Amino acid sequence: MEHDVLIIGAGPTGAIAAKRLAEDGFRVLVLEQGDWPDYSKATVHREDFPLTAGRDWGWDPNLRQAPGDYPINDTESDITALMWNGVGGGTVVYAAQWQRNMPSDFRVKTLDGVADDWPMTYEDLEPYYVRVERDFGISGLANDTAFPPGEGPPLPPVPLGPAGRRVAKAHNELGWHWWPAPLAIATRKYGGLNPCQQVGTCLQACAYGAKGTADLTHWPRCLELGVELRTRATVRELIVRPDGLVGGALYVDAEGNEHEARADVVILAANGVGTPRLLLNSGGGDGLANSSGMVGKRLMMHPFGTVVGVFDEDFRAWQGPWGQFIHSLEFYETDESRGFVRGAKWGLQPTGGPFSMTSAYPWGAENEIWGPGFQDAVRGRLGHSTMWGIIAEDLPEESNRVVLDPVNTDEFGVPGAKIEYRLSENSKRLVEFHQARAQESLIAAGAYETVVAPFIRATGWHLLGTTVMGDDPATTVVDATGRCHDVPNLYVFDGSVWPTSAGMNPTATIAALALRFTEQLIASRREQKVAA
Repeated sequence: MEHDVLIIGAGPTGAIAAKRLAEDGFRVLVLEQGDWPDYSKATVHREDFPLTAGRDWGWDPNLRQAPGDYPINDTESDITALMWNGVGGGTVVYAAQWQRNMPSDFRVKTLDGVADDWPMTYEDLEPYYVRVERDFGISGLANDTAFPPGEGPPLPPVPLGPAGRRVAKAHNELGWHWWPAPLAIATRKYGGLNPCQQVGTCLQACAYGAKGTADLTHWPRCLELGVELRTRATVRELIVRPDGLVGGALYVDAEGNEHEARADVVILAANGVGTPRLLLNSGGGDGLANSSGMVGKRLMMHPFGTVVGVFDEDFRAWQGPWGQFIHSLEFYETDESRGFVRGAKWGLQPTGGPFSMTSAYPWGAENEIWGPGFQDAVRGRLGHSTMWGIIAEDLPEESNRVVLDPVNTDEFGVPGAKIEYRLSENSKRLVEFHQARAQESLIAAGAYETVVAPFIRATGWHLLGTTVMGDDPATTVVDATGRCHDVPNLYVFDGSVWPTSAGMNPTATIAALALRFTEQLIASRREQKVAA
């Protein structure tokens, strides 16, 4: 074989795996259907950036329609799937909230009698959390009181800012948890990362190279180590050999020419929609690695809530990381008296500049300020507001799923994806409870007005659970090492493997899992079945 390992996807999972494999001497090829991010379009210094950011750095592939995007039919989903197809993956446009899962997140079945336990514990993953935090240049503060003690991030936390200090003081008085927020944002020069400039545009790509994105933290070293990266390479299907192993992939280049990429081992790193889409498009019939019938099922996307507080104090709320100043895990664990199980993490965020003061989100259409008094209303909000973003745990349900959509194909005729997803009653109750508590938090901090943002569909940043991990091949797709039960030289290393979603931003755990999986693969190389 020309390559030892083929990785499909150049986001954080693919970059972590490629780097670690290359360090151990493996010949690695990575296929990425998108391209490198063009940071010349991150024109945060220009007055028109609030208008152009959605076009150049939008999250929704159906709207963006950039090279590498494929159609996602979401007409039967309460939440829209969001992603960035390109080198660096979703880290290019994420808010950089770097949250470890809690110990309880790995034991949901044992603790709460729902869903499934993970085939590993927090303690198993903790050393890998520490290592990926160093690799991505994470800022924060060790020994968060909500977590077991241990080594913290390598960089000091971002400034709390006026809003963070105000709300933290209120939480001290309430007796509620808060902690300086962990972020993939450099607070000083660190490797290839520059210090954060506090301009609050993290969600539309960082113009200053301060955000820990895989294209900056991993890919330069990958290329130095000899990893071969082919961009604008759209994988059509995996090659299945007569013996049932995979031999590589068929892909189409930017000009529409079809190629074969052959390797001994294949790793999928294409996110919770892209990975099941590729498996369902491969192998014929019900798809590849799908004897359990679980490929595509149990999609989890984290329902998202927002509560805004307006204050007399000027917080300069167009500044800071977006991002989060502080986080709170006060109501993270299950309390059955609330009428639901599991919980949510809160992140305190800025509200942005003038353009954001007039948008329907997070203010709500019923709070429009156009017309008489417009300027006074903008002055009242601008700089004087902050908001809690609420990441709600999403329990796995087989009816929430990714299937193929043969009607809507990509530019090369490959079937797109369709997502079918409905919020559960548990999720609805959970979000309502947390929104009410977040209002209490902001009122305690002195807000004279609070706004519960309307539910919006475009919050599916976290795509999890569609190739579930577990020990039983009859009910799961991959084992505790990411290896497909049905195809012993095919692996899934991305968030698709999560048995439960936790209530955290998932990149920290996706990264830690990818590193653990990769090192398990390296350790078992002598026993690994490969395509001859």
